[in-house]
Amino acid sequence: MSAPLTPTTPDSTPAPGRRAWLREHSELGVSALLLVIGVLVLTDALTMHVELTQRGPVGPRTVPLVVGGALVLVAVLLAVDVLRGGRGEAEGGEDVDLSEPADWRTVLLLAGVFLGNAVLIGPLGFPVSGALLFWGSAYALGSRHVGRDTLIAAGLSLFTYVVFNNLLGVPLPGGPLMGVL
Repeated sequence: MSAPLTPTTPDSTPAPGRRAWLREHSELGVSALLLVIGVLVLTDALTMHVELTQRGPVGPRTVPLVVGGALVLVAVLLAVDVLRGGRGEAEGGEDVDLSEPADWRTVLLLAGVFLGNAVLIGPLGFPVSGALLFWGSAYALGSRHVGRDTLIAAGLSLFTYVVFNNLLGVPLPGGPLMGVL
């Protein structure tokens, strides 16, 4: 009796077995990606130059250190779960009909709205460009209540501007409305 002939790799492991193992443990790729991102965030946070006068009670490193640490922890826990036999469920598409083609009109409208916001935020300021962003996004996603959407977009944009600019101290361009707000 002779052994069946199967293709082998240089370390004498059958190739189909290795491919099957990799296919069954493909979530390890997500774990590796999370680990790399977590290490990058931690490295960036630890090498951040912060003067003592810039620091508050918490400091600017705190959030990146917490996020980076959480990414590394999730990467390790995911890898352990996958190696112990855990598997994610296949996406069923929930309420999405996967046989229908993509709605490129909506995607292109949203891309145009975001690009328009990026171009207009400098000359018009955040309140105006933000209102156009919010209104344009609502229109691209199917809302046809022009009057209502315009009022909601203007209110949301002004509220966002005031919260970021005045309360949080994050300067946003005010444009022509700089003196008014």
